[in-house]
Amino acid sequence: MPQQRYRIIYDPEIIYQLNAIERRYHSLIRIIVETQLSYEPEHETLNRKLMVRTTPFGARWEFRFGDNNQFRVFYSFNPEKRLVHILAIGVKHRERLYIGGKEVRT
Repeated sequence: MPQQRYRIIYDPEIIYQLNAIERRYHSLIRIIVETQLSYEPEHETLNRKLMVRTTPFGARWEFRFGDNNQFRVFYSFNPEKRLVHILAIGVKHRERLYIGGKEVRT
């Protein structure tokens, strides 16, 4: 039996957060998110982990990718409804995380 796909839902704030990221990365971000989180978003991997504490935007999971894992996607999911809710997308520069152009501590 083929595995059921999760539907990806983006928080309305994502539009503003993406505006702070260079436009050339937007399609890469969309493709990677859709590819990596449509199936088994609950499985930890090297680049996907359950967060120890909840973030200010309510995410329980973090997914990282890109050159030097510079991009961070924070999400939660509902296995019963087969939904993944993307709550924030940011960029990591050295030890600092920026979401929507503002530094955020997670």
